[in-house]
Amino acid sequence: MQQDAYALATAPGGMSFIVNPLDRCAERRGDPEWLRSLMAQPDAAFVVATAGKLVLRAGSGIRHSRADADRLGLDPAETAFLGLEPTGRPLFACTAGLSEEDLEIRDGLEVIDLRSLAMRGDLPEADIGALAQTRALMHWHLSHRFCSRCGHRTTLAEAGYRRDCPSCQAQHFPRTDPVVIMLITHGDKVLLGRPPRLVEGVFTTLAGFMEPGETVEAAVRRETYEESRVRVGDVSIVLNQPWPFPANLMLGCRGTALTTEIDIGQDELEACRWCDRAEVETMLAGTHPLGHRIPPGISIAHHLILGWLRETAA
Repeated sequence: MQQDAYALATAPGGMSFIVNPLDRCAERRGDPEWLRSLMAQPDAAFVVATAGKLVLRAGSGIRHSRADADRLGLDPAETAFLGLEPTGRPLFACTAGLSEEDLEIRDGLEVIDLRSLAMRGDLPEADIGALAQTRALMHWHLSHRFCSRCGHRTTLAEAGYRRDCPSCQAQHFPRTDPVVIMLITHGDKVLLGRPPRLVEGVFTTLAGFMEPGETVEAAVRRETYEESRVRVGDVSIVLNQPWPFPANLMLGCRGTALTTEIDIGQDELEACRWCDRAEVETMLAGTHPLGHRIPPGISIAHHLILGWLRETAA
């Protein structure tokens, strides 16, 4: 059973998706009779998702009853088991059989994306963690309905943690894509960049996907060089965060720059610069003269930067 009491006590305040106290019962997920008995329990609860959003009970939280989930189009054959809550209540995840447009006009429902929910900050951390699990898992099921080996339609297995091909017997498993996200320092300055996709004025740490056959440290050095042409020496892993957009694991790192000259002659960044502690403090406080700021507290980038600020202030 997962024990997240330690995670609750030690999690960086405000960073989303890192607390999930569900017991995923991995050793029992292959027992269909047990799963059917859980789904039939009167207290069984269901988290409902669409391709890109989550369907909440307006003002009442993330859990739907079996009857409510059935009305939203639950398909038992495509329903995944998230785990047992600390109270023992089983929690499942399913996709709605109705369109987002139809769901949005129904009374008593709220159809909202996970990022907005996390930013809003009005749900318990454990519920946000369960929603992250739901978002990543349901996105994978919706996008992997057919076998990548032979093209045959696959079926859900192992309570949603595998899909099987009845034609060629291939087994497919949910993917998690590792991403390095790194705070690169040189003396009392930190390297911050601005990808075009970010909200205007936001500067953040550099980041990029790991590649096959690559260590975390090598990925940090490669991605930093590719985006900024800054060379990096020492690298350490300091934080990590599930980032279900759709299924990333952010590996938060610190790196020490060996060079300082920046060249962003490509389209990944529209700006990249060295910022000293005083400037970053104004970005955090919202008082930067040009309106620059760092990412919000739900993200690992915010906490990498905040940790550096506190360290340099000590």
